[in-house]
Amino acid sequence: MRQRSDPAWLETQYNNRVRVPGYAQHFERWAAASRLARTASPAHLDIAYGAGAGETLDVFPAAMPGAPVLIFIHGGYWRSLDKADFSFIAPAFNAAGATVVVPNYALCPAVGIEHIALQMTQAVAWVCRHAADHGADGSRLGVVGHSAGGHLATMLLSCRWKDVADDLQAQPLAGALSISGLYDLEPLRHVPSLKADLQLTPAAVKRLSPAFFPRPKGGKLFTTVGLDESDEFLRQNSLIRDVWGPTAVPGCETLPGVDHFPSSKVLPKPAPACTNWRCASSACDDARKPAAIEFIDLMYWPAPDLALRFWFGRARGGFFGRPTDHQHTRSTLWA
Repeated sequence: MRQRSDPAWLETQYNNRVRVPGYAQHFERWAAASRLARTASPAHLDIAYGAGAGETLDVFPAAMPGAPVLIFIHGGYWRSLDKADFSFIAPAFNAAGATVVVPNYALCPAVGIEHIALQMTQAVAWVCRHAADHGADGSRLGVVGHSAGGHLATMLLSCRWKDVADDLQAQPLAGALSISGLYDLEPLRHVPSLKADLQLTPAAVKRLSPAFFPRPKGGKLFTTVGLDESDEFLRQNSLIRDVWGPTAVPGCETLPGVDHFPSSKVLPKPAPACTNWRCASSACDDARKPAAIEFIDLMYWPAPDLALRFWFGRARGGFFGRPTDHQHTRSTLWA
């Protein structure tokens, strides 16, 4: 295998818009479905979670009171796309009994990746404080991210939340799902189509690569990647499991026939939700399949039963405890 500092080879590995020629059709489908979702639901749009550029979020409340909350962080290599492109995820999860929050963030190169990660901590803090205003339970939070959003979701598991604000729990997140996530940012410094926008330095790579962090002392990370993705995305998916271990990363899967973008399946339609959230879907006495699982299938989650168990279960005990020292430079909030 070529060295991972070879720019030409890395371009073939990380430029997914070249690897998936039909990517624009996915974006068009997402946008159309998202417009429909916003008009057909009682959404609360463009709520400020901070005062900075891009610091707004959309809330799609579930009908049931005290609903758990799914926070979805979009991808786009930290430099493109918008929360409005991903409203389409909300109806299926709402029908399955969850409130959905989709935050925006400022984009590179106007800001750096570390700035974006800090914005996501503020978005989570806002949800903890204001979920009840929208009929949801701010103590039951799960975060899902795709691609760059998967990186941000994983970063949030490694955050020292008491350094963000004293009123936050040490464990505000029950867990995270990272879909085609990025955990070692060093190769991205050398990708010709990315490096100018991302402006990563060796020091920033160490501060912002979850693979360089000690594993979280609480919370679980589930990862998945398409088997048709590049060797580097497959490596990234395995790397975080290898470094953090199966206790911290109990689910690490590859899915055959799947590339970096969702497949061409039709979007899931709302369906009656299984009321037994802690059951394994295959063994549930209620044969109805929640629409949430349909969407998880679409977005390649390989273990919806595990998803429901960690996502809807109340966090117990300490999340990180005190951070551990390690050899890499770290910034203010990351383990």
